[in-house]
Amino acid sequence: MDAEIIELEPDRLPAVVDLCRRALDLPEDAAEAPAVVDTLAARAAADRPVLRLGAVRGDELIGVLVGSLSGRDPQLGHVDLLAVAPEERRRGVGRALLAEAERRLAGLGAAELLLAGNPPHYAWPGIDVRYTPAVCAALRLGYRQDRTAWNMTADLAEGSPAVRSTEATERRLADAGATVRRAEPGDLPALAAFARATFGGAWDDELAGSLGRPDAGAHLAERDGEILGFAAYGSSRPSWFGPMGTAPAAEGSGIGGVLLRRCLRDQAAAGIGAAQIGWVGPVPFYSGAAGARIERVFFLYRKDLDRT
Repeated sequence: MDAEIIELEPDRLPAVVDLCRRALDLPEDAAEAPAVVDTLAARAAADRPVLRLGAVRGDELIGVLVGSLSGRDPQLGHVDLLAVAPEERRRGVGRALLAEAERRLAGLGAAELLLAGNPPHYAWPGIDVRYTPAVCAALRLGYRQDRTAWNMTADLAEGSPAVRSTEATERRLADAGATVRRAEPGDLPALAAFARATFGGAWDDELAGSLGRPDAGAHLAERDGEILGFAAYGSSRPSWFGPMGTAPAAEGSGIGGVLLRRCLRDQAAAGIGAAQIGWVGPVPFYSGAAGARIERVFFLYRKDLDRT
């Protein structure tokens, strides 16, 4: 390979966006390249170590890798983005970027490297199986598949089940004392506390990324000041929905479907034709509430790193 691997400064991120627009083969990914790069290479740096590597030939950027350490377990490194210019593929560029990332992340303390999303700032759960050359490269370079994840797609066209009215259900909920409304930035502490207490994990940053940001938002349900559930969208990418959660005591009340479709209608109003419900758990709920279907499937990989 006749390219040099360098660390990219923030002023090179516009060039990274331009490269990703050409190098991300799936149109839905290429279209959101600015949001993907901002999320992974800029916003994520506020709460975890981020590695930005570029393969350059002269002044030309021909490949990029963004990696990071897990905010929950610093012994886990992640490859968040790897893209090579189409005309430069199969020339060792991706291999060189990945080898350098392995070396540098091991130097930061990582014992394992995951080709998998690093919440709360991630663009994909793993490698979309339609990026078949990337799947082959992961296996060839010694990564082992340990999980499979999937997204569901909700059609947001007019008349779709995903954007049908929630007025009747909201009236019924109001009669029972429950209010559904748009969440505001001032609701974040209460929402984060509810999410931690009810579901565990760390949805705080994903909620923070949805409240008060362009192309993002959230809705909540409450009764007498007590939160019953929430749904959010746009934290990492404008077309992606999640996270969401409903209190166990409110399950079966219709609150979840109302919150979901309120968010999906916001996304439809923003001109998004199809929403991605990312890293899905309850498939039957999303199928019934929004007519969503499983569409994107991801393989997640990991590899032990040599820290000697």
